Parts: sequence; C-alpha cells; structure tokens
Amino acid sequence: SPPPPWPNTPSLFTHYAPTLPEVVELPEQGLLLQPPASCPLPKLPALESRPGVWVSGPAAVAHLLCPERLRGQGPAGCALVQQWVSYAEGEIAPAVRSPGLLGSQGGERGLVVRGCTWPLAVLDGHLKLRTYLAAEAVTLADVTVACALLLPYKYVLDPPSRAVYPNVTRWFLTCVNQPQFQAVLGPVKLCEQARSAPGPGEAPVKSASQLKKEAKKKEKLEKFQQKKEKSQQQQGEVREMRPDPGGFLLRPLSPSPADVTGPMPDAYSPQYVEAAWYPWWESQGFFKPEYGRQCVSEPNPKGLFMMCIPPPNVTGSLHLGHALTNAIQDALTRWHRMRGETTLWNPGCDHAGIATQVVVEKKLWRERGQTRHDLGREAFVREVWKMERTSEKGDRIYHQLRKLGSSMDWDRACFTMDPKLSYAVQEAFIRLHEEGVIYRSKRLVNWSCTLHSAISDIEVDKKELSGRTLLPVPGYKDKVEFGVLVSFAYKLEDSDEEVVVATTRVETMLGDAAVAVHPQDPRYQHLHGKHVLHPFTGRRMPIVCDDFVDMGFGTGAVKITPAHDHNDYEVGQRHGLDYVTIIDDSGCLINVPPPFLGMKRFEARGAVLEALKQKGLFKEVKDNPWDCLSPPSRSKDVVEPLLKPQWYVRCEGLARGAADAVRRGELRILPPFHCKTWFQWMDNIRDWCISRQLWWGHRVPAYFVTVDDPSVPPGEDMDGQYWVSGRNDDVLDTWFSSGLFPFSIFGWPNASEDLQVFYPGTLLETGHDILFFWVARMVMLGLKLTGKLPFREVYLHAVVRDAHGRKMSKSLGNVIDPLDVISGITLEGLHAQLLESNLEPAEVERARQGQKSDYPAGIPECGTDALRFALCAYTSQGRDINLDVNRILGYRHFCNKLWNATKFAVRSLGAEFQPPGAESLIDRWILSRLSLAVELSDAGFRAYDFPGVTTAIYNFWLYELCDVYLECLKPVFAEGEAAAVVAARCTLYTCLDAGLRLLSPFMPFVSEELFQRLPRRAPPVRGTSGFSLGIVRAVRSLRADYSLTRTRADCFLQCLDSGAADAASRCSAYIRSLSSSGLVRVLGPGEAPPAGCAVAVASDKCTVHLLLKGLIDAEKEIAKLSGKQGELQKQIDRLRERMETPDYGTKVPPKVQESDAAKLQQSQTELQKVTEAMETFQRMI
Repeated sequence: SPPPPWPNTPSLFTHYAPTLPEVVELPEQGLLLQPPASCPLPKLPALESRPGVWVSGPAAVAHLLCPERLRGQGPAGCALVQQWVSYAEGEIAPAVRSPGLLGSQGGERGLVVRGCTWPLAVLDGHLKLRTYLAAEAVTLADVTVACALLLPYKYVLDPPSRAVYPNVTRWFLTCVNQPQFQAVLGPVKLCEQARSAPGPGEAPVKSASQLKKEAKKKEKLEKFQQKKEKSQQQQGEVREMRPDPGGFLLRPLSPSPADVTGPMPDAYSPQYVEAAWYPWWESQGFFKPEYGRQCVSEPNPKGLFMMCIPPPNVTGSLHLGHALTNAIQDALTRWHRMRGETTLWNPGCDHAGIATQVVVEKKLWRERGQTRHDLGREAFVREVWKMERTSEKGDRIYHQLRKLGSSMDWDRACFTMDPKLSYAVQEAFIRLHEEGVIYRSKRLVNWSCTLHSAISDIEVDKKELSGRTLLPVPGYKDKVEFGVLVSFAYKLEDSDEEVVVATTRVETMLGDAAVAVHPQDPRYQHLHGKHVLHPFTGRRMPIVCDDFVDMGFGTGAVKITPAHDHNDYEVGQRHGLDYVTIIDDSGCLINVPPPFLGMKRFEARGAVLEALKQKGLFKEVKDNPWDCLSPPSRSKDVVEPLLKPQWYVRCEGLARGAADAVRRGELRILPPFHCKTWFQWMDNIRDWCISRQLWWGHRVPAYFVTVDDPSVPPGEDMDGQYWVSGRNDDVLDTWFSSGLFPFSIFGWPNASEDLQVFYPGTLLETGHDILFFWVARMVMLGLKLTGKLPFREVYLHAVVRDAHGRKMSKSLGNVIDPLDVISGITLEGLHAQLLESNLEPAEVERARQGQKSDYPAGIPECGTDALRFALCAYTSQGRDINLDVNRILGYRHFCNKLWNATKFAVRSLGAEFQPPGAESLIDRWILSRLSLAVELSDAGFRAYDFPGVTTAIYNFWLYELCDVYLECLKPVFAEGEAAAVVAARCTLYTCLDAGLRLLSPFMPFVSEELFQRLPRRAPPVRGTSGFSLGIVRAVRSLRADYSLTRTRADCFLQCLDSGAADAASRCSAYIRSLSSSGLVRVLGPGEAPPAGCAVAVASDKCTVHLLLKGLIDAEKEIAKLSGKQGELQKQIDRLRERMETPDYGTKVPPKVQESDAAKLQQSQTELQKVTEAMETFQRMI
C-alpha cells in the first residue's frame, strides 16, 4: 500500500478490473513502510509482476495493476493518461505534501493551500469543459490525481478555498462518489473547517531554493502542456464537447440508459437526475431525423418539422435570453418528434466578425503588446483561426446547449466560416452583384474610429442622456462632455444681423454647408435665399428652407453638416449642398484651418467653443435631455457619421416580396401584432450596407479593375463596370452570412438530399428584437436566391430582462450564465467571472455591486428542468419578460415535490404491483387508436378543420372499434381467462366513454342516449374535498400570520349545520396532516371554542379556531405587530396624500394610478390583519 497522499491506490485500481489481481498489503512499521526482504527496490509502492521481476513507484505500479480500459484509448489516449499520472506523481503530490497537511494552524494550513494553488489552477482550467481528465469516463489519470488530492480535500480545503476551483471540486466529487472509489475509500467527507492534528508549528516563509523549485515546476508544466497540444495536433484531434455532469453522485456518463432499478435517493438532486440521460439520447440517435427510418427523404405521413437555431456568436457564451430561446425551441422540437414527425433542429455558430476581432485584438495586446497592424492581415487571420480552433468559446456554447437538454442533431452542426457556408456566401454575392442587387456607393455610414470600420445599426446602442453627462471615450484621457446644447451665431453676408443656431456637436460646425429654417417659421421669412459666412473658413453658406426643421427646438434655425449627420445628409441631397468631410478614419480633424487641423474630434470641441467666444459668437450652453449617443457595443467608441464608399444591397424589391408574403398569408408572424412592425420596416426600407472594414470574416468577392492603358479612362470607385468577381479588402456584414443560414447549412447552391427535404423549413423561433436584422434578411435573401420562403411561420418570443426590467448587460452584472443557475454559484464565483471578461475596471466594480445587490448569497442550484420550466412559464406573447432568477428556485422546489410524490407512490404500490397490464395486444391497439382519434380531433378543432375531426371520429368508430376490436372481443368474452375479460371490459368502457364524448358535438342526441346507458363510475366527492381543503387553507393562513413554523397548534372547527360537521369529521385526519395541526376537533352545537384562539373563516359553513395560548409570547408579539402597524399606517397616509393631490388624475399615468390603488388596498388589508392579530393577542394577556 503506497504512502500518503496515495492511500490504497493499488487496491482502488483493482476495483475497476474485471478480475482482481493478487495484491499484498504490507504492514506499517512506525510511520514508514518497508519493502519485503525479497524486494530489491527500496521505494514503495513496489510490485512483483512475476517471480523476481519488480517495479516500484506509484505510476508504474498503478499502470500494471489497472485494467486495460483505464489506460486510455489508442496511442494518443494512453500517452495522455500517462502524462497525467506522471504529473500527479511529480507535481501534485509533492505540492500538497506538507507536515501541516492535517494541521489547523494558520501558517501551516496556508502553506498547504499555497502549495495547492498552482496545480489546482491548472486542473480547474483543464476541467472547465471536461467531465474527466483524459476521456469520457474514469481513467487511471482520474484515479491517481483524485487520490493525490484526497487529503487536502478532506482536511485543508474548506468551502471558501474550494469555491475558487469549482471545476476541480465538481470533478473530484464525481470521482470519489463512483462505486469503485467508495468500495475502497468509503464515504469521502469534504473539509468544512480546517481541523486538526498536532503539527510542528508555524510554517516558515519560502526560501529562495523553494521558489526556484516552483519556477522549475512551472516550466516543466508548460512543456507538458505544449507536448499535449502537439500530440493532439498530430493525431488530428478535433475538440469535442464533453457534457459536464455538474458533480453527480453515482452516475457516470454512459451511452447506456441510467440504471433505475435501484431505490430512489432520499431527495431530488438535479445533478443526479440530469447526469446520465443526455449521452444516451445522443448515442441512440434520437435527435437525428434519420431515427427510425432508412433515410430522411423516406416519406413520412405524419409530416416533417425543421427549425434552425439562431446561431450564437462563437466568441460568446449563452445567457438567460439564449436559454429562453432554446427552452422554447426544444419544447417545440420534442413535441413534434413525439408526434412522429421527421424532425430536425439544426445547430450552428456565427463567426461574429466585430466581436471576434475585438477579442483577438485585446488578447494580442494583453499578451504580446501588439496590434493587428503589427502582425499584418494574413498573420492576424491565422491568429483568429488558431483561437477559434483551440479556444473553448464555441465548445462552451455547445456545452451549454447540451446542459440545457437541447435535442439538436449535432452531426449537422455548422460554423458560418466553414467551407460549405463560405462558398454559399461567395455564390450569393456574385449572383446578386451580377443582377445589380448588390452595388457600390459612397454614402454616410456609422463609422467606428476605434475599429476603423463601418458599423451596422444592430451593433449601435442608442443611449438616452438626461442632461450634461461625462462619458469615457477610447483614446481620450479625460471624460468627454455630452448631453448639452450649444448655441452660437452666424453673421449674415453683408450685414450685422445674426442667425443663432443650436447644436449638440459644436466641433462639426467646421464642416457646415448651410443653415436650415422651416419655410413657415415667421421669424426667418426675411432670410429666405440669403447667405451666412463661416467665421473660421470664410465659406459662404446658404440659408435653406426645409420641412424637417422643428420650429420649437432650440432657436428654430439648424446648422447643416451633410458629411457628418444622417439628417443633414438628406437635407444636403435635397438642396444640392457641398459635402465637406472634416473628420478622418481615426477621428482627427482634416480639411479645416489651423489651429484645429489634426486635433482629435472631441478635443476640438473645446477649442471651437473657445474660438467662438473670442469672436463674440458664442451664446449659451444648456442641458439637452434628448441627446442620443451611438456607442458600438463592442468597442465602446462613439460612432462618427462619415462618407465612405461601401457595398450595398438594393432592398426595395426584396422587401416588397417579403411584405407581400405576409400580406398573402404565405408567411405567418406570431404574435400578429408584430406584423405592424414588419410592414413599417419593409415598406420604408433603406438599402443595406453589407461591407465592413475588418480583417475577420468573409472577404468581399470583388476586384477593382485598373486598365494599364492611357487611352482608357480610369474608373471611379462607385462605377460598377470596374468591379469584377474576385477578392476585396472589405469583409461582409455578419448578418449577410446569417441571412443565408436556413439553406447554406444544407449545401446550397449545390443540390443535396438535406436541401431537398429540409428546405424550406417549418418554423423560425427567435426574439422579437432581431425581427428586422435577421428574420427579414433571411426572408428577403431566401426568396431572391431560392425562390422560396425559408420557413412558413415566425414565432417571436419576448426579450428577457432582469428583475428590475433592465436590459441584460455585462457592465450591470445581470448577465447570467444558464449553467450558473443549473449548478449554482457563489457570489465570489460571480465576481471571479467578471475578472475574465473584457470589462474596464470601473465597469467591473459597478457589475460587482450589481451582483452583490441582486445575489447576496449567490445563485442556488436549480437544475435544468426547473430553469426550462420557469423560462417557459414566464413566456407570454408580449415584448419583455422581467425574470427574477431567484424565482426559478420555486420550480426547483416543485421538482422536489414531484420527486417525493413519486417516491411515496412507488413505495405505497409495493414491489409486486403491476399496472393493469393484462391488456391483450388488441386491447393496447384499440387504446392507441383512441389516443390517435383524440389527438386528431383536438388538432382539427384548433385548426378549424372540421372535416378532419369528423373523419377521425368516423374511422375510429366504424373501421377500428366496430369492425376490428369488437369482433376480436367475442371469443374473449365467450371463453377467455378471467384476467383477460376484466382487462377487455375496462378497455371497452374507456373506448365507449371517450368515443361518445368525441361524437357529442356533432350528434348530441344519440350520443346522449347511449352515454346515459353506460355504467357510472363512483361520483367524485367534490363538495367534501373542496370543503376540507378550504379548512386546510384557512389553518395554513393562520399559521403563516402567526409564524407557527414548527409548532402544531390545536384546531377547533365550528360548523353551521350537521352536514358540514359530518364532512369535517370524516376529513379530520386529512385536515390534521395537511395543515400540520395538533388536534382537529369539530365542536358540537352551541359549544364554544377555548379562549386564546385565532379565528379564520374557512367557508360560509365553517369557522376555524386555532389555539395560540401557551404557544407564543403574546406581549412580545403585540410589540412586534405594533411597529408593523405604525409602518403600514404611514405607508397608507403617504399613498392617500399622493392620490388626493389636485392634479393626480391628469398628470399621473393610468398604470401608475392602478398600481397606487393596488398598493393602498394591499396595505389596508395588511393593516386590518395586523389589528385583528393584536386584538387576539390582547385577549390572551
């Protein structure tokens, strides 16, 4: 037996072997184990493999003792296992071995914890997306490393220490709860508080030699990691997701179904229940549309259902909004699959152009101090691909989806940068360009000076400011002022008269081309057709009249900067103004006079303001609550409208087809109120800018032609004749490739079986917030490129917000990983996740405060079922869901209720019970036909398909019940066994009862006649049960009012008449059990209840008296309630004072008035209850 920290390791290995090899347990001699005299090796453990041949050391002995299946699969797997075994022996064991391992002294224990830090951090990172160290099941690697960590986990690593390494702790519990481990180690109890055994005293500070040794260990570990990665690359290993069981008890992951023959555990455990089923579902191919048929194109009379996932960003991870989407989609998918339809739910990931590039650029700067420009485009793209292939991002998303139970066909998973999808993007661009749908144009775009790229509308966050606000902007040391309106004057040409204009961006006045006024504004009628002079450039600018000017905003005169404002750009087009570009790609001023030339745009803001003051043209600065910024969510920059040549999709014709499809009913949008938004967008659509000046994404497949011939005039950038198919430096908008997703995943434009069968799809389910940005573009591109709608229906669910109604935002700390709700997480764990994000330090601190406020005790373990149920229960056909994560715990309790109820039922039925399974084959057949008839009838009614309903009922009665089943019953009733006769009678009664109910809406008379002739089941005791449950509710209410959590108070029931008294007496045992009462007694006529009772009315026939005297301190309770009474009275007074103000009914919104009225009613009710309780307690004194 080896020395600590490798207790019983050889014996443990033997428990995994099919046959037990002979192992000699050596006796202890003091604190050291000595080898036998025949052993030539001094090191233990030692093993004599055959006479005279010995090996020693834990790694060698363990390798020889363990069974073949623990050594790894294939050469690469075996090598990986041996590397982990060597790492455990050479690195982990020495690191955790210490004289103070069992000690409780702070210095000793601290030394051990510090020694564990490095190996535990390495293990935690490795196990983040893995169940076991080297394979999908326990291997020698897990056995050795778990044994090496056994003593630290038992005696040193208390809960706060373990919380830092959640993945290691989950894996360790998974290992030590395996039956083979427990057979040797017994139950392993984790350290709750560092405890002790005598130690040698305070551990000394690490010496220089110890630090040098740790550095060597770190170097050796890095070499080990490099060797492992190289081995994986040589084997062509592709990273696959390994479902994370979350620390289940005794259930290993297995392609076999879970063993349910043993006794049920005492309590419901999500980890236990959810651990073993998903691998089995997946291994059996249940999620594949081919399941149960030879090929997907095989006709299925029950129909086909196809839906593709809204592809999440490969660099991100799922939050609760994604979890809602997948909970709904999986529920729909499983329902269609259970109906027998050929079902496909296709997974995939999006390459996320901007998000991925930002992540990689930050990583390069953080690790190497380099920018993408230092590397060059090709090298940078290789870095991105390296991250995509080796990072855990895409894997993490798929891992999350598996943990959510998503029943997707993983063999069909795809990535938008895969060759198949990339070819579809290239083909789509070329076709649309050749048809003139895609063209080149120079227009005003949203430009990010940080990313040096155009930005789509969906990547721009609109931020409302209430007034003057200082905000950080990348590239600026000091915060920049926004939310103010600056007024200044322009002098009229050849006149001293001034025109005062107001602007939120005074620096752009250097690019002004005109001043606009409303044609009907009487203040400026005399200025029509006149000009003003620019004070810094001397530019002569016209005063133009345009209806877009709001006469009530500012002075009613507006400066026009066509090259740097979207509204001004349109005014410039209408009036033929000059487009003066004064800001370059980096946000610096150009085409302006000194001293402004070369200044950063926001630094120029102050300089321009000061220059205006010097010229006497400045008027005032005031808060502007309507100012709207547009910071791209990825770069935190403030977008700059710039004139840039870009690639555009001509959308008018495409949008017309998409709108007409909805108007004709070919495409259904649910809920229907979203159709209004659809038509608004489609009928007023603008051309779509699809080019981005990024390096990561699909390169625009176009070349600009330059002819080396002086006789041929050079082409213009916007001249389509000079662009041919090839490759451009720009990349395409991510939404362009996502718009092709429903058919590119099946190999379009090449023909394939999947494309023929699964396109068009059935349904598109997603959030309403991307109705235009994704759904509309899929419809437009699908119709244009395939001639077909990509799906028949669109179901738009609500957008998830936090419990306070705020949008999910990392900087607010309210973005929650679904896995954290499933497995639970501490507040410290939530804080630790923020450190791994790309948030700025100030944002991290704000997010920490948000997490501390919302989750002071962390998030409790809820499990997947509770999360999915809660999300679906929250779903309504509205626009927003305010989701309180803590309410999900209620559904976790519901799961526990289900567990306990089923366990009670199974125990009560007994081991020998069998359901009435004596039904013959024909009995089961007719019940299946009845079930089908009910299903068809229900579907027909919901679809207003009355012929379908009548056909289903007719076929069941005539062709199945009468022609087949009744004929088969005749010999059974004549000479069958007693059990078969009973089963047949029960089946026949069920068929007649349900069949007549189905028939009744269409043939009420004959169905009523026949139904009344059927035997009757025992009538339900509706009155008695409802009466007794009312009593139970009344008792529970009193117990809650008086905080009787554990005390069983006696209950006295005062009934109005003898009937009610008899009913209460019959149910007294149930009332006592359900209400947690002591004695339940029905009072006789005229009998008074004892003094000191609290009273509640259960119904019009029964009053409940709950005896409180002697159970509680009446004076103490009165004092408590007195304080609450005062608080409630103050609250009522405040509400009344507010509601009685003269302008309350006109100025306060109706919803707020309703809320105030409800609060007042609730407070008054509570006050009445408090007063009654005080009176009750007063009578007890």
